[in-house]
This record gives sequence, structure tokens and C-alpha cells, in this order.
Amino acid sequence: MKIIAKNIKHLRSLKGLSQEGLADELDVTRSRIGSYEENRSAPTIEMLIKLSDYFKIPVDILIKKDLTKSKESSFIEIGNQRVLFPILVDSDNENLIEVVPTKASAGYLNGYDDPEYIEHLDKIKLPFLPTGKHRAFPIKGDSMLPIKSGSYVVGKFIEDRNDIKTGKTYVLVTLNDGMVYKRVMNNIDLNNSLLLISDNKMYHDYSVPINEVLEIWEFTCSINTQEYDEEELKISSIISMFNNLGVELKALQKLS
Repeated sequence: MKIIAKNIKHLRSLKGLSQEGLADELDVTRSRIGSYEENRSAPTIEMLIKLSDYFKIPVDILIKKDLTKSKESSFIEIGNQRVLFPILVDSDNENLIEVVPTKASAGYLNGYDDPEYIEHLDKIKLPFLPTGKHRAFPIKGDSMLPIKSGSYVVGKFIEDRNDIKTGKTYVLVTLNDGMVYKRVMNNIDLNNSLLLISDNKMYHDYSVPINEVLEIWEFTCSINTQEYDEEELKISSIISMFNNLGVELKALQKLS
């Protein structure tokens, strides 16, 4: 039960509470909290439920996972008793991000809220990322050119749906359409939905009710896994591509 002892002490510290402060919150004695943290006694089932409710961490995570490498405010509540797994750090205290593999991307819809699934994803380190919880997602198809199929988009988790910015691109995990990467128009105030827009105008825009959006990750950077063909780099090809996006490139057209 050593993990529970470490986790209780660490979670208490993240909240800035003394043992007495946590005891008051849980309506128990300070010595009882001390005995848990010093591993002199184990919490009862009833106490584990109290701890779970207070910290918003599922009981199985409290008793099975070492949470001491997480940083302050890295636990994010999503609905009732769901958590985004803590921000992970390596031995140099640098953030690690999970990578959703291409072959397993379809399974993400079933595993996105399962800490066991997330824990077993491969992880990479990108030191230049801003603060926040990040994850890398594989891109399929050509709906978001110039990002090519097979690339990865690294997104920052958006907890508050009010922070969704019109015109920005996001990876969305949706109830009926699975995982998609689109440009978003925030229509929550208008009709409680998001309009998803493809940069490749051969694809039609469509709306998704906000209550069908399970997770949303704001674009931070992309990782291209293929080199560009020579044809793709010709000025004429670039002009054609951007014209399809409805962008006027008069300056480039003069060079062709």
C-alpha cells in the first residue's frame, strides 16, 4: 500500500494543504491522515471513496498508479470521475507527451478515458511546447492540406469549451465521427454546436453538437513523416493548392 501513502501526501501537497487541513476537509483526525501518509495503516474502502471524491481521481488510479511525478494542476476533471492522465515528466523534469499510433487510432475512442490505455501509449519529448497537457494524433486523408496524411498533429488539451477560438484548428474526439482534425467555428452561443471546416474545399463543412465532443485539443505543432515530392514544391503546384483554399496569391502568380 506504499503507493497510496505516496499519492495521498502528493495530492495533499498539490492542493497546498497541511495534514490538518486535509483532515478537516475529510472530517477525520490529523493523526489518521498522518498514518496513511506514513504507511502505518491503509485507508478503508469508505475512506478511499472519500479521497476519490475529494481529489476527483478514480479509486483504481489512487491505489495502482504512482502520481508523484505529476506537476501542480496537472489533474483535469472531465465530467464525473474522469481524469486526463497526469502530465508526465522524465528524469530531467521535462514534459513527455503521449503519441496515439496510426494503427490504433480507431481504438482511441474506446480508450481515451482509460488510464491503462493512455499509460501504454508511446511517449516523446518536445521541449519547445508551451505549458499544458499535450498529445500527438495521426492525420489521415487530405482534408487539411498542406498537412499530409501520415503526419502527426500535437494538440494542447482544452478543458473549458469557452476557450475554443473560431478559426483555429483542433483535433476533436467526437461521439459519432471518431477522431477528426478540422478548423473550427465556435457556434456554442448560437446553437450549441461547432462548425467543422476542412481547409481542402473539396470537403463539405458540417456541424457537431457540443455534447457529442468528448475531447478537444488545440493545434500546437505538426510533425511531417514524409518528405514533399518535387512536384509539390513547384510554384505552380503551390499556387494551385492555395487557390483551392480560396487564398489569393497575386504575388506568387507573378513569379509563375
